Amino acid sequence: MKGKFYGIGVGPGDPDLITIKAKKILDEVDIILAPETKTGKGSTALNIAKPHLNENIKIIERKFPMTYDIEVLNKSYDEIAKLIKDLVDRGNKVAFLTLGDPMVYSTYIYLFERLKDKDIEIETVPGITSFCAIASRAGIPLGENEETIAIVPSVYYEKGDEKLNKILDSVNNVVFMKASGNIDKLIDKLEETGHKEGSVFVSRLGLDDEVIENNIEKRREIKNNYLSTLIAKKNIKGR
Repeated sequence: MKGKFYGIGVGPGDPDLITIKAKKILDEVDIILAPETKTGKGSTALNIAKPHLNENIKIIERKFPMTYDIEVLNKSYDEIAKLIKDLVDRGNKVAFLTLGDPMVYSTYIYLFERLKDKDIEIETVPGITSFCAIASRAGIPLGENEETIAIVPSVYYEKGDEKLNKILDSVNNVVFMKASGNIDKLIDKLEETGHKEGSVFVSRLGLDDEVIENNIEKRREIKNNYLSTLIAKKNIKGR
């Protein structure tokens, strides 16, 4: 029996937002590989997918370290990619679960890059991104008419990258991924560039402890959850 590796996006949090195709594949695979940020703390992606899993499915959870240390990250990715290759070579169909979409700021990308030339069959199944789900839930159009959109990872505003100033000066809609921790400096920057009034902060969308806040001033001096996103719009008529 020939094995296969799937990268499956489970969406932003609501199990009902998993695609029909993802559900069909989850019904067929032999093994689910799910990421967890801390050993024993469980996997958010797995919790989202659980309502769609067969009772007898084998589940493997592996820790993905939350660090900027390249050596630590590469060691972890290499080990997990090797595990996947071994499982597929034995004839297993293996699905790696990831939040949102597998090709948008996802851990899956690093596994895909290591496996794509390893003579195994790979299929990537798209999922709904957090910012698309947030835009729908909060009623905020992204990219209306000639508006521009930028997706900004946390490293830009955590380290005060100068590229952020250029983005905010030239882009109408800015999506800040993983707006976790203390975002006071980011709020100050959005006020300075005229994006603040059209902003919405959302944490753990679709989960039981979901937070949706249109007044981002209320997020000051708060250690926000890792699964947080901030969408900022500039020059919105009527707001």
